[in-house]
Amino acid sequence: MTSPYSPDRSGQVEQTSIGELIGNISDDLSQLFRQEVELAKAEIKQEAAKAGKAAGMLGGAGFAGYLAVVLLSFAVVFGLDAIMPLGWAALIVAVVWAVIGAVLYASGRKKLKTVDPMPRRTVDTLKEDARWLKNPTS
Repeated sequence: MTSPYSPDRSGQVEQTSIGELIGNISDDLSQLFRQEVELAKAEIKQEAAKAGKAAGMLGGAGFAGYLAVVLLSFAVVFGLDAIMPLGWAALIVAVVWAVIGAVLYASGRKKLKTVDPMPRRTVDTLKEDARWLKNPTS
């Protein structure tokens, strides 16, 4: 017994030509491909945002480091000038700021390594699609 909401299509299936079936499959594959491309775009956009944030942190760390080096270095150098020659005071301050810069660089580089440029979900769904195309009955 057929429901009034789902028409009986048994006669329609028998009348469907091979050309129409191939056309339907082609349309479905085109739609699937477009959806996969959209998913890849979304994933890449998300990863690019993460990369942008990491780059912003590195840039901010560099700028803050620059300002700190310029302003605090002068103050510390002149403070140390009271107990040692000016040249040695400047060298000590420069070494301290070099260590701080290295720590900031390592931290930013570590964050940047968490960025994954590969759209993993898209790759997974494409693999599923390929498996389905090879064996559509499973």
